[in-house]
Amino acid sequence: MIATDRLSAFDVVMPKGIPYKGQILNQIATQFMAQTEYLVPNWLLATPDPNVAVGHLCEPFKVEMVIRGYLSGHAAREYKAGKRSLCGVAMPEGMKENDKFPQPIITPATKAEMGAHDEDISRENILKRGIVSEADYLVLEDYTRKLFQRGTEIAQSRGLILVDTKYEFGKTKEGKIVLIDEIHTPDSSRYFYADGYEERQDKGEAQKQLSKEFVRQWLISNNFQGLEGQTVPEMSDTYIETVSERYIELYENIMGEPFVKADVSAIQTRIENNVLEFLNKHY
Repeated sequence: MIATDRLSAFDVVMPKGIPYKGQILNQIATQFMAQTEYLVPNWLLATPDPNVAVGHLCEPFKVEMVIRGYLSGHAAREYKAGKRSLCGVAMPEGMKENDKFPQPIITPATKAEMGAHDEDISRENILKRGIVSEADYLVLEDYTRKLFQRGTEIAQSRGLILVDTKYEFGKTKEGKIVLIDEIHTPDSSRYFYADGYEERQDKGEAQKQLSKEFVRQWLISNNFQGLEGQTVPEMSDTYIETVSERYIELYENIMGEPFVKADVSAIQTRIENNVLEFLNKHY
């Protein structure tokens, strides 16, 4: 799998890529997989290039396992609209945006076909429609909670709060359920800075975020939410550069180490050479 610099928001791919984004997401995801494989098996075998992950071919489950520790993002927007249940899970009365839930809640989404938006779905409907068997779904729930707990601990050690995230799972040809796709990246997760969180909540101020949410908010402010008839706003080169810098900041905070930019002067050739060398050596 090659992680490109393409950026999507509201299920729409933006016209311009973000320099180094693919490398950043690939390195965060593969490092987190290495750090959590003792808890939950995953698809990963090797990373022969900064933008490439090689792993087992899996049949994906057609649900995304979204888990939320805080009332943020989509959940907050639904709550503001008066809803007190999300994917069949009750949300307590009297919460403010970005408040912590008493316990993390799992709010799955259907994995949409190309061109369609993912949709919220309840555990009951997943089982009723036969999207996932009950036995498999119990495993997905267990793995989701274990990964979120470990991700929370790692984030805490870096002065961050893992607010919410999503995990995707699949089955290997042997029938083993494994974690696939990205994990704990700023595209699949939302982070807050822990320092000052309580104070900002008490004052009703916005939280300092580490996630792709800043791009979504910019799009919303420019009248785009992926709805029919809306046009993607123009992203200037200057804005693209600030987004790239923000992704590097995200990497360094989440991983607790400096980001080293790979040589992108001939990126396609670099990837081809590294992948072919890996395949010739191992297969």
